[in-house]
Amino acid sequence: MSPKRVAILGSTGSVGRAALEVCAAFPDEYVVVGLAARKNADLLREQARRFSPQIVGLASEDPDAARRIAEHPAVDVVVAAIVGAAGLEATLAALRAGKTVALANKESLVVAGELCLATARASGATLLPVDSEHCAVFQALSGQRRDEVRRILLTASGGPFRTCSAAELGDATVEQALRHPTWQMGPKITIDSATLMNKALEVIEARFLFDIPGERVEVLVHPQSLVHSLVEFVDGSILAQIGPNDMKGPIAYALGYPKRHPLPASIDLAAVGSLTFERPDAQRFPCVRFGHEALRGGGTMPAVLNAANEVAVAAFLGGRIRFTAIPDVVARVMSAHRPSPATDLKVIMDADRWARAHAAEAIAT
Repeated sequence: MSPKRVAILGSTGSVGRAALEVCAAFPDEYVVVGLAARKNADLLREQARRFSPQIVGLASEDPDAARRIAEHPAVDVVVAAIVGAAGLEATLAALRAGKTVALANKESLVVAGELCLATARASGATLLPVDSEHCAVFQALSGQRRDEVRRILLTASGGPFRTCSAAELGDATVEQALRHPTWQMGPKITIDSATLMNKALEVIEARFLFDIPGERVEVLVHPQSLVHSLVEFVDGSILAQIGPNDMKGPIAYALGYPKRHPLPASIDLAAVGSLTFERPDAQRFPCVRFGHEALRGGGTMPAVLNAANEVAVAAFLGGRIRFTAIPDVVARVMSAHRPSPATDLKVIMDADRWARAHAAEAIAT
């Protein structure tokens, strides 16, 4: 069998680099034919020298590069790992072209879940989750009847501020927020983990990926980050997926599906000793509830949630607002929005632009 021809969008980010490591570990299984990055030209050049892809693109020089690579006929599998709503256009292009999409860009489904799924159905594209939580749910649901699912439990590490008081959160620095206790990730998703906004986004992603009402998707804090998520069935049985906190596992699973690859990572459960769980504190971390609120609002509300959060996170990273202002900005923008149906890309992008402008105004005032 010929190796799968892989394109990695966002190849210089943490997920992109891990995907390249997986491809390098199984050279008979994968050949890297496309690489796209946003602006890290030096690392992209180094990756291109190592993997010799047919097509390489840098978004800062060619804004359409990721889209053109995603739909290129030489590509079989697209690893969609561009951060934020910026990855939506390329994800849609890959789905329109009927590719297998290993989706690490959760924002594509948050912003345009209905549109992405309709596009995949029309083209016959395959959508496989790379987020560790959704990869875990996907595995737990394998061979199971969807009408027998009672609820999905997405786990959260709790981030670096899990035990901090509300007063301490008000003084949280960027450096502290970027010090994640269990995962090594890029700055935006690390801040989302610190606010628990990543769980709000993942609730929306799960609703579309697994066709389950949002109210049946819940969040559970699990500080050890070894149980990646759980599925409870109508008879009270719970299936959990446990694995190392290493993104190469979910990436390898998505690339190889339905085949599993041998990886060196392993867990000594006796050494771990115990696994603990707790409910998230929505008073200290109000972002955790925004995903359910956005789904209840419907239409373009999830796109507005995502856009406002991206602007607020950038402002925090830039030292312009406090950590605790992130949920305030998002809540203010969401409360001002009147959602429209989200089945048209223009409507979605108009809502995205509106939310970014209103978030910037909220930050300025």
